[in-house]
Amino acid sequence: MWKKWLWAGAALAVIGIAAVLVVPGLREPPGPRPAFQLPVACGETWRLSTYPGHDDFDVDLYPTSGKTWGRPVLASYRGTVIEAGINGSLGDRTPDNPKGRQGRGGGYWVKIDHGGRWETLYLHMLEPPAVEVGDEVAQGHQLGRIGSTGDSSAPHLHYEQVRDGEKTESWFDGAPSGITKDDREYAVTRKSANCAAP
Repeated sequence: MWKKWLWAGAALAVIGIAAVLVVPGLREPPGPRPAFQLPVACGETWRLSTYPGHDDFDVDLYPTSGKTWGRPVLASYRGTVIEAGINGSLGDRTPDNPKGRQGRGGGYWVKIDHGGRWETLYLHMLEPPAVEVGDEVAQGHQLGRIGSTGDSSAPHLHYEQVRDGEKTESWFDGAPSGITKDDREYAVTRKSANCAAP
């Protein structure tokens, strides 16, 4: 008889754990927004932009001066690399062949888990990422270099902040980016305070 009760208790425990994992209402809420910084070098001014069909909250970053190809892509906050490699297909656009064939998807990319169910994504990098899955990175750690791999028409960094699996407006240095809806083409400029030593 006691074995029957033991099995019943174990089954209820498994069902309870499954409910916590599956039913969103039973999970802890996401943690507070990390202190994200622009994913580019300290002191530089960048143009953050979007356009119709880009998806709400997607941010494309372009420097306001100097060349774009090959500039460092930096972690906007500390975390653990959970994706690093190729998203979609690369195409063959390079600094020597800027009008080459476009690829699909994000090209060379990195995704970082920052804890509290916050993640960031960095897409279209020039070459394989400088980090691997499982690496712990600090804010300002170089992840790769800006390129135009994947579905990209010009060199830039596509960036996203994700809260509990949903894209959200990116904040940098404690302030909203201003890139929200993709209903029109528009841009803002922001100066990077990503000045932590890598």
